[in-house]
Amino acid sequence: MTKINHLKEIAKSNKSFIIYKSDKGFDLYTDFSKKIILTNNNIKNFINKARQFKSKKKETDLFIGFFGYEVLNNLIGIKLKKQKGLKFPKGIFYKPETKIKLKNRLDYNNLRLINSKKSFSVNIDKASYKVIFDKFKKKIKSGETYQIKICTKYSNETKIDALDFFSRLVKTNMAPEAFMIKDKNYSIISCSPENLITKRNNFITTKPIGGTLKKTKKLNKDKALTFFRKNLKETKEHNMIVDMERNDLSKICKPGSVKILKKKIVEEYKDLYHYVSLIGGQLKNKVTSLEIIKAMMPGGSVIGCPKISTLNLLNKQEKQSRNIYTGSFGYIKFNGDMRFNIIIRSILNFKDKSEISVASGVVIDSNAVHEFNENYIKAKSLMDLYK
Repeated sequence: MTKINHLKEIAKSNKSFIIYKSDKGFDLYTDFSKKIILTNNNIKNFINKARQFKSKKKETDLFIGFFGYEVLNNLIGIKLKKQKGLKFPKGIFYKPETKIKLKNRLDYNNLRLINSKKSFSVNIDKASYKVIFDKFKKKIKSGETYQIKICTKYSNETKIDALDFFSRLVKTNMAPEAFMIKDKNYSIISCSPENLITKRNNFITTKPIGGTLKKTKKLNKDKALTFFRKNLKETKEHNMIVDMERNDLSKICKPGSVKILKKKIVEEYKDLYHYVSLIGGQLKNKVTSLEIIKAMMPGGSVIGCPKISTLNLLNKQEKQSRNIYTGSFGYIKFNGDMRFNIIIRSILNFKDKSEISVASGVVIDSNAVHEFNENYIKAKSLMDLYK
């Protein structure tokens, strides 16, 4: 019997599809019967109705897709000023009719790049970054925020094969929340490491990341852990994020049920190490999907602390739209279970224009040059795909 290469078949078919990392490999979703483009006006209705569909106990009883940063701000009552950037949808969700399980190794390659301007431009250079950095440092000293994430964006014009990019990315930089979307005029390729929501029945967890260290030949996971524990800046940043996520969970969980399940562990990736914790809690009775999403999104670990006032500071400063960056990708099942990540370490390719957005956390002890360079480290593994 001939073994079917599902990736080559889906690439030849020109169908839209989604691939999402699972515990044992990847799940490929396709044959979409519905495509819902989100707006500020229809997002609440979509979330409320997503779990009202009758479950037929199929693995495709779900909507899968993404919420963009702007629509999530609007959902919690924060308005963004008009910004420059790609005129990209605020969010898109799909109802799949087919789900195929794939192994960890994605067997696909196609090294064609057409009309590629391979060099990336950055929207904020080092000098401009320092001006913004110094401005936010004053906000921290005045108590308006305690931590804030300055976003920089790398962009170019390239027609890409998204499946080839994603297959190569997961070979070199596998991440627990990796995903890709391929549709008619856009694609998203992501090696996101951060889970924001995993809800099964009445239990919910979140996995905040706070702390980044560049890999070197002299480092290993044990030495990275020692560095994080001894580094006051990284420890402060991590503790603030954990406290904020515990507070977000407490809005929707039963009193006293929110616990730290894994505290300050190190995860290893291609170019860096991360400092990570896992928090969980028992949901209140009859809490709705909309209440969960409003409590948890946008993910605080990629915004700053406290979340609402920091969002307002960021939105006054940023002149370009974040689009997908620091939004959330995942699914809502018809039974109410859900899984969502935070969209970081991602490429958005829309009408053959690529953008990679990254951010690093600024606290009172931060250094502008270090944070600017940390942003570059985070973007490097994605920009390397264009070489």
